[in-house]
Amino acid sequence: MKKKIIRKRRAKNARKKIENLDIFRLSVYKTAKHIYSQIFSIDNKSTIVSASTIEKKIRKDLSKTGSIEAAKKIGRIIAKRAIAKNIKRVAFDRSGFKYHGKIKILAESAREFGLKF
Repeated sequence: MKKKIIRKRRAKNARKKIENLDIFRLSVYKTAKHIYSQIFSIDNKSTIVSASTIEKKIRKDLSKTGSIEAAKKIGRIIAKRAIAKNIKRVAFDRSGFKYHGKIKILAESAREFGLKF
């Protein structure tokens, strides 16, 4: 329970800083089974682009939906969808998770396919 409280506090502090930047926000959330990614509008009121491992098209290509391979694929897909909507620059919101493992792989994959953080 304490880990969850600490993660939420880190997320809250990061979102305060991102709010002042006035750019789109790429938010990432992970569970043991799935990885979710969304790009929110500048005013944080609407979701512009999303990708997650619960989508049937994405899930059928993966052996495990909570793996590093899945994070790489989600990063690639979210970058392609964002560029299709003419979004090239985003602020990376890791939702309080530490920047390693799946979160890091997703970010690097998105950068590789054209998103700038």
